[in-house]
Amino acid sequence: MQSGHRLGRRFGWLWGAYGTSALGTWLAFGAFPLIAIEVLHSGPAEVAALSSVGAAVGAAVAVPLGPWVEFRRKRPVLIAMDLVRFAALLTVPAAFALGVLTFLQLLLVSVVVTAADIAFRTASGAYLKTLLPAEDLLVAHARFESTAWTTTIIGPPLGGAAIGLLGPVVTVVADAVSYLLSALGIRAMGGHEPRPERREGPRMRAGDLLDGWRYVLSDGVLRRLFFHTALFNGLVMAMQPLLAVLMLGRLGFAPWEYGLAFAAPSIGGLIGSRLARPLVTRIGQHQVLVAAGALRALWPVGLAFVGPGVGGLLLVVGVELGLIFCCGVFNPVLATCRLRLTATDRVARTLSAWAVTTKASTALLTVVWGVLGGLLGPRTAIGLAGVLLLATPLLLPRRAAAQLPEPEPEPESESDPTPSHT
Repeated sequence: MQSGHRLGRRFGWLWGAYGTSALGTWLAFGAFPLIAIEVLHSGPAEVAALSSVGAAVGAAVAVPLGPWVEFRRKRPVLIAMDLVRFAALLTVPAAFALGVLTFLQLLLVSVVVTAADIAFRTASGAYLKTLLPAEDLLVAHARFESTAWTTTIIGPPLGGAAIGLLGPVVTVVADAVSYLLSALGIRAMGGHEPRPERREGPRMRAGDLLDGWRYVLSDGVLRRLFFHTALFNGLVMAMQPLLAVLMLGRLGFAPWEYGLAFAAPSIGGLIGSRLARPLVTRIGQHQVLVAAGALRALWPVGLAFVGPGVGGLLLVVGVELGLIFCCGVFNPVLATCRLRLTATDRVARTLSAWAVTTKASTALLTVVWGVLGGLLGPRTAIGLAGVLLLATPLLLPRRAAAQLPEPEPEPESESDPTPSHT
C-alpha cells in the first residue's frame, strides 16, 4: 500500500474496507468450483456455468441498480451491498452444514454476489468523486490498485492452505466475514453525505436504464476507453481457462506450478500502481494512458508459445509479469480519467454501465473461446486471442481528455482538521 499523501480519515476507512473485502475474495478464490466438484460432483459444463452464466446473469440483474444508486446516498448503499454479499455467501456454509446444498444455490449466490459487487463498485466510485478533490483521485485509485495486487499475492496461497486443511467451505465463510468487516468499516467513516437531487418524474422508466450507456457513447474519449476496456478484459479473461487446460493437461504442470505462474507476477501490478502517479506527473495523463494501454496488449500473444518444463513456466511468469505491470500503471489512470470526464450526477449510471458491459463481454468471450478451444485446440485459440489483443490499442483515445465544463463539487468536509496518513 502507498503512503505519504494525506487523503483524510474517511478515505482511510474506505481504503481499509476495500482491502479487507478484497483479501476475503482472494482467500475464497476458486472455492465455488471446488465445492461444485468435490461436494456436489458437478461436471465441467456446470463448473463453467458458475463463472460464465453466473457473471452474465448477475450483470443483467445489476442493470437497474445504476439509476437506483445514482439518486441515493452512496455510503448506505455501500453498507447495504456489503451486507447483501455477506448474507448470500453465508447461505452456502449453512446449507452445507444442513446437507441441503445444491448447484442451483451456488449459481444463485454467484448471481447475487456479482450484482451486489457491481452496485458496490458503482456507489464507491460515485462516493469517491465527492469525497476527494480531483487532484487526489489518481493517488486514491493507485492505492486501491496497489491493494488489489497485494491481496492477489497474499490471498490465494493462504486460501489454498486453508482449503487443503479445512475444505473450501471455510474460505467462503472467511469471504462472507470480510464483507461484514467492510460494512462495519464504512459505517465507522461517519460524516454527512448530502442527498442527491431527485430525478424529474414520479418513477424510473425503462428508458432510464440506458442512461449510462448513452452518456458513455456520447463522449468520444469515454467511448473509446469503454470499448477498449471491454474487449481487452474479455479477451484476456477468455484465455485463462484455455491456458489452464494447456498447462495442467497437455504440458503436465503441477497445480502449484500453475498457481505460482500467476501469483508471483502480481508483484508487477504492485510496482506499476506505485509508478502511475509519478509517470503521470512527469509525462502526462494521456501519454501514460496510451503508452500503458498499448504496451499491455503486446504480452498475451506470448502465451501461445508456452512449452513444458522450467522454460515454459518462466515464459508464462515473464509474460504475466509484463502484462500485469502495464495493467498496474494503466488501471488507476483509466479510473481517474473516467471519473474526471463524468459529470457528478452521472457517475453511478456511467460506472454501472461500464461494469455491466465488462462483466457481460467477459462472460460471452469466455464461452466463445471455450468453443474455439474445443474446435481449434487451446494453443491456437490462445494465439488467436493474443493476435486480436494486438489491435486493441487502436481503440485508445487519440487526443487528451478535456475537462468537464462543470465545476467539480467541493469535497466533503472532514470533522478532523488534520487528516491522518493512510
